[in-house]
Amino acid sequence: MSRILIAVTHLLGAGHLTRAAALARAFAGAGHTVTLVSGGMPVALPRLDGVRLVQLPPLRIVGTAFTTLLDPDGAPVSAERLAARRDGLVAAFAEAAPDAVITELYPFGRRVLAPEFEALVEAVRAAVPRPLLLASIRDILATPSRPDRIAATHARLTAYDAVLVHGDPAFLPLDASWPVTPDLAPRLRYTGYVDDGEAAPAPNGPRSGIVVSGGSSAAGLPLQEAAVAAAILTPGLSWRVLVGRAVPEPAFAALRDAAPANAVVERARPDFRALLAGAALSVSQAGYNTVLDLLRSGCPAVLVPFEAGHETEQRLRADTLAAHGLARVLPEGALTAESLAGAVQAALLPGVRHAIACDGARRSVAIVAAMRDGAGSHLSLPPSIDFTPLTEALDRAAGEGRAIALWWRDDDAVAHTPALDRLLALAARTGWPVALAAVPARAEPSLAARLADEAGVDLLVHGLAHADYAPPGARKAEFGPHRPLAVLRADAAEALALARARLGPRLLPVLVPPWNRLAPDLPGILPEIGYRGLSAAAPVAPVPGLVQAHAAVDPVAWRSGGGLADPDGVIARAAAAVAGGGPVGLLTHHLVQDDATWAFCARFLDRLADRAAKSRPPTISRAAALFANPPLPVSQPGPIFRGDPGAPPPREDSTASG
Repeated sequence: MSRILIAVTHLLGAGHLTRAAALARAFAGAGHTVTLVSGGMPVALPRLDGVRLVQLPPLRIVGTAFTTLLDPDGAPVSAERLAARRDGLVAAFAEAAPDAVITELYPFGRRVLAPEFEALVEAVRAAVPRPLLLASIRDILATPSRPDRIAATHARLTAYDAVLVHGDPAFLPLDASWPVTPDLAPRLRYTGYVDDGEAAPAPNGPRSGIVVSGGSSAAGLPLQEAAVAAAILTPGLSWRVLVGRAVPEPAFAALRDAAPANAVVERARPDFRALLAGAALSVSQAGYNTVLDLLRSGCPAVLVPFEAGHETEQRLRADTLAAHGLARVLPEGALTAESLAGAVQAALLPGVRHAIACDGARRSVAIVAAMRDGAGSHLSLPPSIDFTPLTEALDRAAGEGRAIALWWRDDDAVAHTPALDRLLALAARTGWPVALAAVPARAEPSLAARLADEAGVDLLVHGLAHADYAPPGARKAEFGPHRPLAVLRADAAEALALARARLGPRLLPVLVPPWNRLAPDLPGILPEIGYRGLSAAAPVAPVPGLVQAHAAVDPVAWRSGGGLADPDGVIARAAAAVAGGGPVGLLTHHLVQDDATWAFCARFLDRLADRAAKSRPPTISRAAALFANPPLPVSQPGPIFRGDPGAPPPREDSTASG
């Protein structure tokens, strides 16, 4: 369990606070101790059990005047209030003693509040041990018009360990709105969109009615006024106009009084997502949280993005949704009762489907956990591990003109578990693609669902049921020499068919025998039943049509009951594998590893990723490239595979586990 501090100040609407609170709930739900420091106007936040909320002296703005800070009474903020905020933030840090600190939006935004955020950053840098420091940003940022402000942001990021980007790069990458320089790119960790709300219920019958919303601020009032007027023009349609609490009571009353019989005007409701689930159409702006409500409910949408004050965030998000066929856009400058009525009548379509990642809260927790493992600040690992034997072996191979492919295999996957999240977060942080050896007969639907939008992950066939058929006293084996070859052939064929049915298109027809043991005659018949690859711990005699890539570098001390094996021994084994030639595979077991083993793996992967980024590097390879048939040529960019593998035999504890 770790201690987490999240600092956020919302000024226009409550979207930033809502997202930060969702992160806080996700960390608390995973067993972490969480402090959420809020510097905007107080907002009622649901479900904060387990989260300590610290309210700084609040600030607000009028309209989009972000540099004109006001106190709750509307007076210009005083130096004394700013000093109290700074001191309160630092005091919250001291009391929380966090292992990780997350600043929401800063340093990409909230530059007017730089003194208080920089005081927090300095406190982080002075702490012993030093906590992780991360920035948390939405999918789209407002790019400063002045290059010096961008440069200043990037300079401040040198103190940060990473940037959590709460978006899906396949849908809308950060560089669509912010310049991603070579220095910034390695710090980015895409989490998917942050949404910890419940999935929208399926409608009981056909969708009906139009739901109009405008966010939590008063910025949606022009849209709500246009909607009431559009309802008068469309008497055959049913309208429900939801008005945020920040809209003054006189304006709300005027909307209600002007509404025709086919329109209901009411304050915003907590069951907004449920309303969308049954609605024929949503009319809204394109704020981060509103769009998530639309995506999770599948409701067709007309988006009128907020563009006052030269704001571009919502327009970019709306246009991207429209380009994917997920919404229609009515520019704010073209908004009238007539144009809205026309857009609504043209957009009454069936519900929409998408594959946009919306599990960013959970992924953020896993990414931070993996980063803490990599930092190793709380683990009893040696302060420095001597990788010299491995790096010298890689240098010798490069000097001899030998291409060394490095790859990563993890065994025994059966379901979506917290340990699997930890594994995938480590892969995302280090940039290493991982191949999951999954057990077909035990694979649950949650495994394929969890991996559906994970780039860089391949699936291998880890036996049939991971069952031990060895006689008493013999070492465990499912595909060992203890059963007739015809039975082994039938089980291998069933395993491949079952894996294809349960694991989907990410599956590679590669057999990973449980416990890394198999009968000597089995490899020769694998190609005829559909396999094109074999991965164990050591090579077997070459078989035409069967590519071999083995994983002999196992950091778990199986013979002594688990835990981390001697790091020097693991590194020596890796160096020997490099000297033997062929692909060199790291073998992990996410379901059984302790914290020390996770931390060692993080250091191992980081060191080799660093080597691969330099001159005359080894190549970090994806399983899909290793087991290509024929193998990919050395000249092809990206992962490579050369020749027949010749990894040395593993130590005894490399084959002790599945």
